[in-house]
Amino acid sequence: MTVTPPIAKTVPLERTHHGDTFVDNYEWLRAKEDPEVIAYLEAENAYTDQQTADLEPLRTKIFDEIKSRTQETDLSVPTRRGSWWYYGRTTEGKSYGMQCRCPVDSPDDWTPPDLAVGADVPGEEIVLDANVEAEGHDFFSLGAFSVSDDGHLLAYSVDTAGDERYTLRVKDLRTYEMLSDEIPNTAPGATWSTDQQYLFYQTVDEAWRPDKVWRHKLGTSASEDVKVFEEPDEAYWVGFGGTRSDKYLMIWVGSKVTTEGWYLEADDPTGEFKVILPRREGVEYSAEHAVVGGEDRFVILHNDVVDGIKAENFVLADAPVSDPTDMTVLIPHRDTVRLEEVDAFADHLVVSYRREALTRIALWPLGPDGYGEVTELEFDEELFSVGLGGNPEWTAPLLRFGYTSFITPSQVYDYDLATGERILRKSQPVLGDFDPSKYEQRREWATAEDGTKIPLSVVSRKDVPATGVVPTLLYGYGSYEASMDPSFSVARLSLLDRGIVFVIAHVRGGGEMGRQWYENGKMTTKKNTFTDFVAAAEYLTEAGRADNEHLVADGGSAGGLLMGAVANLAPELFSGILANVPFVDPLTSILDPSLPLTVIEWDEWGNPLESKEIYDYMKSYSPYENIEAKDYPAILAITSINDTRVLYVEPAKWVAALRSTKTGDSEVLLKTEMSAGHGGVSGRYEKWREVAFEYAWIIARTGAA
Repeated sequence: MTVTPPIAKTVPLERTHHGDTFVDNYEWLRAKEDPEVIAYLEAENAYTDQQTADLEPLRTKIFDEIKSRTQETDLSVPTRRGSWWYYGRTTEGKSYGMQCRCPVDSPDDWTPPDLAVGADVPGEEIVLDANVEAEGHDFFSLGAFSVSDDGHLLAYSVDTAGDERYTLRVKDLRTYEMLSDEIPNTAPGATWSTDQQYLFYQTVDEAWRPDKVWRHKLGTSASEDVKVFEEPDEAYWVGFGGTRSDKYLMIWVGSKVTTEGWYLEADDPTGEFKVILPRREGVEYSAEHAVVGGEDRFVILHNDVVDGIKAENFVLADAPVSDPTDMTVLIPHRDTVRLEEVDAFADHLVVSYRREALTRIALWPLGPDGYGEVTELEFDEELFSVGLGGNPEWTAPLLRFGYTSFITPSQVYDYDLATGERILRKSQPVLGDFDPSKYEQRREWATAEDGTKIPLSVVSRKDVPATGVVPTLLYGYGSYEASMDPSFSVARLSLLDRGIVFVIAHVRGGGEMGRQWYENGKMTTKKNTFTDFVAAAEYLTEAGRADNEHLVADGGSAGGLLMGAVANLAPELFSGILANVPFVDPLTSILDPSLPLTVIEWDEWGNPLESKEIYDYMKSYSPYENIEAKDYPAILAITSINDTRVLYVEPAKWVAALRSTKTGDSEVLLKTEMSAGHGGVSGRYEKWREVAFEYAWIIARTGAA
């Protein structure tokens, strides 16, 4: 039976703000519990299944390629925490991993055990098997995973719907019995007190905003839990954790532009938290505990005014814990370097920063007299990513970091702080005939319409022709100061090996080139994000390497907004546009403070409720409001029914409006996962199938097939 394209009924609803009335014909699709809405989404799924049925052999082939290149039974590099080595296991045929541990041989043992697939691990314990936890559920996500300092208790939380509401549980790792403590509807994290008697966790308000911190006494009912902090301002999120030293518990309160931190000595878990620096609008900061010259100090990254200049790329300072306002600048502001994070250990700091659109880390030793000489870690490749990972121990003599690039599988290193030696602990295995020398990566630059140079990351096989049109996938995001850093992907090989060139446009709104890069792609400069992406596509086209029969655009979430805006701005440049969980109806969402995340988002997009200027500006680029009767490229929108970040209704309305308005015969498809959240389906095999679905469509649209 042939399925025809679903045609959504129109139910005109007027929305009036600042004297402007917009008639929304498809807002009725927001009624998630309405059987008619579910029937419509299922009809869209049936149509998408029919229209992509010819790609099933290709999807199967891509899935098999991903599977055949992946070492399904594998182990991670063990990380020491207290008297145990912790590591993950994956097993062929199982969708989820297991968290395991084995005992440390001696207090001076800092060399992780060399674990081999198929070999027994002496003293191994399975701390948590996610496959067991996921049984009977279509979706599974692990939130908190926190082992107490003495190694006796595990606090963990699970989400089995995809709506990011977690149930927190406690397991006794001495007996592997579940305790009676169970707390529903929590945010993902959990933190133990030093004495293991208390567990701190967070809950969210009706708009999904983490707004409260609770203290739970082990063995008591959740109804007896004590609220230790609440943030009433809807523009602020609340976070909770501890310093690396474990000396202090920390509460963090932050909007998009303002931060406030609170601290409490961890050996006094029922005490009162004290503020580090009171919040001031537009000032962001983070703080870590360090011991410098025998004194407890906070090392603080902040973007306040220093010597009359706003430190927009942040400075590093330190101050006594007893008086955090008494700051001394350690690293001044630089226009070309964005300081991003500082991690403190017993005898050194690690500063993470970004220069020339790439991540960097530097080591800064701490001696009895204070700070020593800074050493930046250097790497050979033109494009790469580096960052800390797996360093829970404050006094460890080794520093764990990860390294990768577009053509180098992920590597795990230990850096010997005494000798400077880099010890490769593991390189991500890629099975089959993978040969990194067959691939190349490089930096190129497009020119935006205002003359700004836009960095592009270009990845391909070396045997792809250097001249002439080739199949190309152009990816972009460009919001929240998020950076799209180089990373290796086993799945992406299925595109590269078919001759597709993969390009990331590092458009403004992201964080690749420092804080100004972000500031020039948000609020009333948001359109730079869209025009930068169009400039990247024009750069490839004008160079004769892409055309509208072989170029596909790809983006998700806020990057899906980018896809919707680009579809309206320059549809003639693309053969297809893939939009994952796309934020394509932003004005409707940002106008409704009752929706998840809206109030917090006003610092990113502006407040169109209060400002006519913001309303007009957002309406001028909102994909949903700007659909026109013109030819569009083929579009595939993918969403999830339980997504709490970008509601399914946004792409559903967008697709309905596109199909009823556009001209030409290009196909518009909507695929809704009926048991998933913002991250899509769960389980590695289901994720591979989802990737295969997307990649088969991309291959067909680029002509690479």
